[in-house]
Amino acid sequence: MEKFTKHTGLAAPLYQPNIDTDQIIPKQFLKRIERSGYGEFLFYDWRFNSDGSQVAGFVLNDEKYKDASVLIAGANFGCGSSREHAPWSLMDHGFRTVIAPSFADIFYNNSLKNGLLPVALSESEVAELARRAASPEGCQITVDLENKTVTDNAGFSAAFDIDEFRRACLLNGYDDIGLTLLNEDKIAAYEQRQNPALAGPLA
Repeated sequence: MEKFTKHTGLAAPLYQPNIDTDQIIPKQFLKRIERSGYGEFLFYDWRFNSDGSQVAGFVLNDEKYKDASVLIAGANFGCGSSREHAPWSLMDHGFRTVIAPSFADIFYNNSLKNGLLPVALSESEVAELARRAASPEGCQITVDLENKTVTDNAGFSAAFDIDEFRRACLLNGYDDIGLTLLNEDKIAAYEQRQNPALAGPLA
């Protein structure tokens, strides 16, 4: 998993509540087993008409936000089904972090396990960031995981909380497999004790 220490990027405002995972990545695109290739289908039903043309006015169809890597969203982001494809599609599209007042629990945990940082700020703070991101000049946001702060290029500053274990995993790039491999020597020693004929390296 890619480490997350500090990220600065253009913010895209999608500031509405209860954006569910079926909107983030619709069910018809869940046939792949790889983690890549989902970015083009992110918010597909909101981005495209039935004839495949782009929906005018949708934020991610705006050329201004084509390189956005910070998503500003509303409360309860990622609600609905538990599909891990939701953070995969956000990351494959280019987002490294989502800032919202709150997140659905399963989406929040899936994001942390895949290197996408969900940042919860107050409703008023997120509303202000969304306003700045929607302004003609746009908004460059820096999310600093080491110091647990969110700042922009025009004086905004806020602190956020995150579980220290999850924070350490992101800072070091440890997903569940990476955490397991930290104990590779102990696991190999256990296997050796249990069945010497089957013992061998994990990687």
